[in-house]
Amino acid sequence: MSLALNKPKLDNLAGDIWKSAERLRGKFKAYEYQNVILPIIVIRRLECVLIAWREKKAAEILAKRPKLTEKELAKLVKDIELNSKQCPFSNKTDWTLRKVYEEDHALLEENFRAYVNGFSPNVDDIIEHFDYRATIGKMVKNNRLAPILEQYKEREFGPDKISPLEMGYIYEELLRRFSEQSGEEAGDHFTPREVVRLMVELLDIPIPDRHFSIYDPATGTGGMLSVSKEHLLDRASTPEEKERVEQFLTVHGQELSPTNYAVCQADLLIKNDRQARVTFGNSLIPHDPHSKEPGDQWPEDKYAFNRMLSNPPFGVTWGGKDGYEAEVRKLVKTRYRAGMPRVNDGALLFLQTMLAKMIPPEQGGSRIAVIFNGSPLSNGDCGSGESEIRRWILENDWLDAIVMLPDQLFYNTGIFTYIWLLRNDKPASHRGRVMIVDARQQFEKEPKAFSFKRNRMTDDHRSWIEKRYSKGWAKGHADDHVKIFHREDFAYHKVKVVFWQTDENDQPSIVTEPYAKAFTAANVKKELDFHESEITFRATIKAGRKEKPVELTLRPGDNVARRFKDAFGEADDILSPEWTHRHYVADDEYIPHGEDVEAFLEREIAKPIIRWEDSPQLGYEILPNKYFYRYQPPTPAKELLAEFWRLEKEAEEMLKGLAQ
Repeated sequence: MSLALNKPKLDNLAGDIWKSAERLRGKFKAYEYQNVILPIIVIRRLECVLIAWREKKAAEILAKRPKLTEKELAKLVKDIELNSKQCPFSNKTDWTLRKVYEEDHALLEENFRAYVNGFSPNVDDIIEHFDYRATIGKMVKNNRLAPILEQYKEREFGPDKISPLEMGYIYEELLRRFSEQSGEEAGDHFTPREVVRLMVELLDIPIPDRHFSIYDPATGTGGMLSVSKEHLLDRASTPEEKERVEQFLTVHGQELSPTNYAVCQADLLIKNDRQARVTFGNSLIPHDPHSKEPGDQWPEDKYAFNRMLSNPPFGVTWGGKDGYEAEVRKLVKTRYRAGMPRVNDGALLFLQTMLAKMIPPEQGGSRIAVIFNGSPLSNGDCGSGESEIRRWILENDWLDAIVMLPDQLFYNTGIFTYIWLLRNDKPASHRGRVMIVDARQQFEKEPKAFSFKRNRMTDDHRSWIEKRYSKGWAKGHADDHVKIFHREDFAYHKVKVVFWQTDENDQPSIVTEPYAKAFTAANVKKELDFHESEITFRATIKAGRKEKPVELTLRPGDNVARRFKDAFGEADDILSPEWTHRHYVADDEYIPHGEDVEAFLEREIAKPIIRWEDSPQLGYEILPNKYFYRYQPPTPAKELLAEFWRLEKEAEEMLKGLAQ
């Protein structure tokens, strides 16, 4: 299967479709465009498949029974079509989009609804998730049903004209444009097929000789699952191996967006893939059949998978008023026992969901490939949910490798991304170790940019990455783009330290300054507890019309409440409080695991250390950019000056030319 896209063809087609969406302006709001356009594309694509199937079946029957009348032939073909074992989906009517449009327009809505209602239950499920019947009413009310039918009634959308790969891009490009027009954040990033292929190859999926399962908890329009199976079929070198792929490989997924789910289901129907099952719902919450919001229908107490891969949407809000935090927290003692990430980024919830569905190592184990942005690598302080999740993953030795990808690979975002590879069946050479591959330069420029996608990875680039992942574990292997870490290398201590600041003569400093906080006994006690040394407070107290200065010196162990009351308790008002104290500074120091804490503090702070306290657990963060940082010396001033004068002279010549 070729991963190349015919970009001029797709540009023209997407542009034509977009023009039909723009004709809805004034009659539909921007966020409603997709409710009109995507379903009619899906219906027409399904219709193209059905028409081709009917023509082929009719030809087969006529070859055997040439004396059949046209009416008899049509009835026989329809009877076979309605048999779900003979045809993956069907329509019990004789309507097509063209026939509906060419009939009396006074009956246009009635006939079109009859056609839509005539589809088999599996297509009806798609139509329901598009909520298309409600949209038909709006199209009629706004006098847009006839123009839409006219535009799409003879469009060549069949898989023989537009491959699933090409159709996948068109769907995603339209979804991106719809999101932009409606002012929404696209959020879901269509994964370029060369990136999916890289993930699949890194997962080392075998030609199966027994049941083998693949799972994606954020299926989108189904690209990950489709490419996984296509990759295996491409690798199968004999008819027997292809048969094993078809027989033993099952793909499973779940999708929360009704539109993406509907598009994915339509693609599976067209392929007639009976070994694929995608469910609708939220993979991050438990499933309750009685709830309005369906949850995870692949629960880990019933399902586990050999391979899992996903590109979950970046920055998913799962908590607060816009989320589903109460439902997520029902799994806090099981699936999410390692920790809960911040409520505006659910990436690590997706990862924990996948980890929960691993097959035990003694039964063959599981491997995972997941795409993240930079946030899950280091967001969250020591002891936070994110850090604890990373700690749990690393201490269980599940993280195998991270691949740093080039930027501008994705259609909807230009940011750098990372493939995390995880497994619970590490071979001996991988155990206790994590590989990081710097593949940020493994790309070439797209001949023509696709939205944010200006770079692409070729077969050679993918091969470069795969070679380093497979060979980089060997003892003595040297490569500037590959680094091997022990899992403890990502750990750090968070140490709360108090040190005595020094003055300009590098002597311990004592300062006198206004007291900026509320001047209360409680706050004064906190200052004494912190400094654990003598503190003097001065203020002017006002009682009636009289004012007088008061000084209060406190030492550790003093009864602060009583002393404060004795000094200031009778005052009507306390004016201009100030205090004299040792200049102590409280700070947090992040110290790599394995370093001597006291030696680090003495070396890095170089001030008198009053006290320090380590956090009760280690923090974990992964900083790939830091590990591969290469110092680039600044351009010498002499060269910069020469370049400046060169540009100055060039500008003068240009101005002379304009004057002439």
